[in-house]
Order: sequence, then C-alpha cells, then structure tokens
Amino acid sequence: MLPVVQALAEHRIMVEFETNGTVEPSDALVAAGARFNVSPKLAHSGVAEGRRIVPQALQRFGQMPGVAFKFVCGDASDLAEVEELVRRFGLKNIWIMPRGQSPEEIDLGMRTLADDVIARKWNLSGRLHVNVWGSKRGV
Repeated sequence: MLPVVQALAEHRIMVEFETNGTVEPSDALVAAGARFNVSPKLAHSGVAEGRRIVPQALQRFGQMPGVAFKFVCGDASDLAEVEELVRRFGLKNIWIMPRGQSPEEIDLGMRTLADDVIARKWNLSGRLHVNVWGSKRGV
C-alpha cells in the first residue's frame, strides 16, 4: 500500500484511510502524507473491549495532526463512553454519528444527540449512506 500512497502523494492526491483504530499506522505511511479517519467501536457493538480498544494505537492516532475520530452513538451512555476515550487518549476532532438503519432513525438520533454533542463542542454528522441506500451493505 505504501508505494501507492507515495505515488499518489507525488501528484498531490490525498489518501485517507478509515480504520477502527486497532492497528497503529506505520511511520512511513504517515510520512507519505496519508490521513486517517478513526472510528473505534463502542461497547454497544458487542465486540469485546480488548479487541476494539487498543491503547497504544489510539494514543498514537491521538497524537497525530489531522486525524478525525468518528463514533456511532445512540444515547447518552454512548456519549459518556466517547468522553472517556477522549480523556484517556487525548483524542481531538470528534465526530458523532447517530446509530440507525433508516433515515427516520438517523433523524431521531440527530435530534436526541444534538444538544449533548454541541455542549461538548464536538461535531454531529448524519449518515448520508443510510439516507441514500438504507441498510444495504457494501455500498
């Protein structure tokens, strides 16, 4: 992957990786100018904490400039979990997306989460792919 990122960087084409944040990026990939959108899974995902939270990787991403952290949340307990990760790993540039499989669920989630997200000075985003394709996977 590194040679592709380096070749694209030579042509001023930015490459961004979306990752769950469990594997640290290589120094060479970072030096080549790759950017990262890190979306750790929260407890509601059902994935064991030891598999979804890798402290060394999250600390590294938290120290890198230009990294965005995206979390899918459904309620105040999810936001509290994000807040703990932000505190624990020094995460910045936080984006919250509401959990849901339909445009109606996403809209309700936006209204439910908005005040708490704004109070924390985080960003709130919809899930455009759900609005366009619903719950269809692989799009």
